[in-house]
Order: sequence, then structure tokens, then C-alpha cells
Amino acid sequence: MTQRSDRIVVGLDGSAASRAALAFALHDAARRDAAVEVVAAFEIPGYWDALYRAFPPEDSPSLAEAHDAVRKEVETVVGDVTGSLVDEMPQLPPVTVTAVGGSAADALLRAARTADLLVVGSRGRGGFTSMLMGSVSLQCVLHATCPVTVVHTPAEKVEEQAVEQSAPALG
Repeated sequence: MTQRSDRIVVGLDGSAASRAALAFALHDAARRDAAVEVVAAFEIPGYWDALYRAFPPEDSPSLAEAHDAVRKEVETVVGDVTGSLVDEMPQLPPVTVTAVGGSAADALLRAARTADLLVVGSRGRGGFTSMLMGSVSLQCVLHATCPVTVVHTPAEKVEEQAVEQSAPALG
């Protein structure tokens, strides 16, 4: 049996569902007196570019540049979400941010091996927005060694997304 560590891992890609997952993780961590580790995965630069010769290698960002860019973007989102919770949560739990190159599901599953809980949004930035659960959240539910909570996008955000993604009216 794997020992737990008073730590909640949450996946964040900037989508509305992942922001809701972060808010859930922060509330739950405060209740448990646990820390939150925010994990963001990114595609390793250069792999597909080199494979398909889409960009010359000198135009692709380095691994370190991609890592830093993702980390900064995620830290901004974490700041936005924690800032929105200040009134309802006077004491926020400790938060760390980890950016990992590679598959989101693999990064989350690795990070959650010794976690008390893994929290993911129901759908991320993927293209199949009509699905109830995204491929990353499904992989986490199926393969995590700890409990998993899947957080859905708040109802008002779902309505906004539906309007944004609807086809333009004909006529």
C-alpha cells in the first residue's frame, strides 16, 4: 500500500472545468489541512515539428522555454482562482505549481501516486466538447492509485461555451 502525504493533486489547463477543479481542490485541502499541487502538462516542443518538418528546429521553443511559459501561465491562473476565493477562504492552503512535458494523463497519474486525492476537470481544452468526460479525466479515473474527483464546469460557464461554439445563424 502506498503511503499518503496530506497532498491533493489537481490538473490545470486553463479551461473553465480545470479552474472549477482547482477551486474544489483548494476548498477540500483547507478542510483536510493538506497542500495542493497544481500539475500542468505540455507537449514537448520540437517532437512533432521535427517529425513533420513543420518548423525549422531553430524556430521551435526549447524545452526550458516551453516549461517556463507553461509554468507562468498556470501561476497566473492559480492567482486568478485563489484571488476569487479570498473572501470565502481566509486561510488558503499551500499551493505549488508543477509543469511537466508530455501527456497530461501520465503527468497527473505520476504526481498522484502518493496523493490523498486527484482532482480533474470533466473536460479540458480538447476538441470533443460534447463529451461528458474528457480523455484525461477518464484515464485518471481508470488508472489513479488514489481517489479521483471529477469536477464539472459550473452551469453558467457551460451555457456561455454553448453560445460561443454554436453555428452562426443562416439568413
